[in-house]
Amino acid sequence: MVLALIIVFIIDFILHGKDTDRTRLIDVSAVLVLVSMCPFHLENTTAFGGMYNQTSAAWVMKVVLGLATVIVLLMSKEWARRDDIQDKVGEYCMLVISTLLGMYMMTSAGHFLLFFLGLEMASIPMACLVAFNKNSNESAEAAAKYVLMALFSSAVMLYGISLIYASSGTLYFDDLSIMMSSSGCTALNIMGLVCFFSGLGFKISLVPFHYWTADTYQGAPTVVTGYLSVVSKGAAAFTLMLILMKVFGSFVEQWQYMLDLVIVLTITVGNLFALKQKNLKRFMAFSSISQAGYIMLAVLGNSQMGVAALTFYILCYVGANLAVFAIISTVEEHNNGVVDMDAYNGLYQTNPKLAFLMTLALFSLGGIPPFAGMFSKFFVFMAAAGTENYWIYLVLLIALVNTVISLFYYLLIVKAMYIKQNDNPLPTFKSSAYTKLALAISIAGVLLVGVCSCVYDWIYAGTL
Repeated sequence: MVLALIIVFIIDFILHGKDTDRTRLIDVSAVLVLVSMCPFHLENTTAFGGMYNQTSAAWVMKVVLGLATVIVLLMSKEWARRDDIQDKVGEYCMLVISTLLGMYMMTSAGHFLLFFLGLEMASIPMACLVAFNKNSNESAEAAAKYVLMALFSSAVMLYGISLIYASSGTLYFDDLSIMMSSSGCTALNIMGLVCFFSGLGFKISLVPFHYWTADTYQGAPTVVTGYLSVVSKGAAAFTLMLILMKVFGSFVEQWQYMLDLVIVLTITVGNLFALKQKNLKRFMAFSSISQAGYIMLAVLGNSQMGVAALTFYILCYVGANLAVFAIISTVEEHNNGVVDMDAYNGLYQTNPKLAFLMTLALFSLGGIPPFAGMFSKFFVFMAAAGTENYWIYLVLLIALVNTVISLFYYLLIVKAMYIKQNDNPLPTFKSSAYTKLALAISIAGVLLVGVCSCVYDWIYAGTL
């Protein structure tokens, strides 16, 4: 990834000032990200004195994150051709690769210091991406809120890590596991756990750390919103699960009860607020908050099946969510930047293919069979049900009820596209070839990932 960053920087420097199509940098970036997913070294190994751990589970997660990044880059092609964006395509590609590099470091961290460095490497460029539309007041406001919340959450997390270091004298995950088991459930350890969880709760948009999400999603460029909703969330959720299992495995009873409450609040609050949204980007923000709660159900499993279920859920979520954002982005580009739900009234009459693909993606997010979203929810429910936490059955019941609520508000968009009439519907238009390719990959995941059991088997084998 560092080499990819250098290559994109050099190409952008060479093209600077020349009258060429600089959006080709997106093609180069997508190819380089695909190369980074290749299995150059699959054996479990360590580097930098054990601070960096290359495991098969981390590699599987990196493949999912890399695939999502490639889809986002393909989605960006049409947006990047705008006059106010084309001169900044190089910066956009470098920022995307920088965030992905930080997330790769997070997923392979074996030491709290490297984990925090990876987290900041992902967060700071992400703030620049959120503020990428320099002429938009909404984009500037979204970036300001994101930066302020990121600073606060990082401070809280660092404080928690310092408490953990004070009680154990080390920041290595493997050593901490031993020290935590021997020292027991002290107040210092519990305080460190709570502060650390609060910091990562911001990245995953868990309630009550979610207040930045809707405003940031609305103000950021739509392609950046799609990237933020799946890649950043997936890396943070995977890392949180590994650290809870590795470092705080001896406190499993304490953090499971804490997660029970957070999951119920996250799923319920996300669904209830999504019901009232008319702006589709804010709508998808609260949808992503609710989806974060379902992802955390896999963390409750605290097992190999839980890791596999979480990774599989993120893979299915990538396909469905990015398909929705690809359609929102292309409609926005052909509708003078309008992203209100009313703009989709009668979309089936003028653009039936886009309406149909949007319906498939929304059905997957809602968990309707036989789409991938149903299988992903099934696996996280199974992983959570395998715990000895007796409250889990109440949590699962509430999650099931919320699934019905989520299906209702996803169908509001379907109703707008197929049933509601519009005197001035969106005119018929053709999407770019890159948008079609991004949609094809995403919808293929929605239709095939769930029914092809080999995908889950591959992910499960990667967690061994």
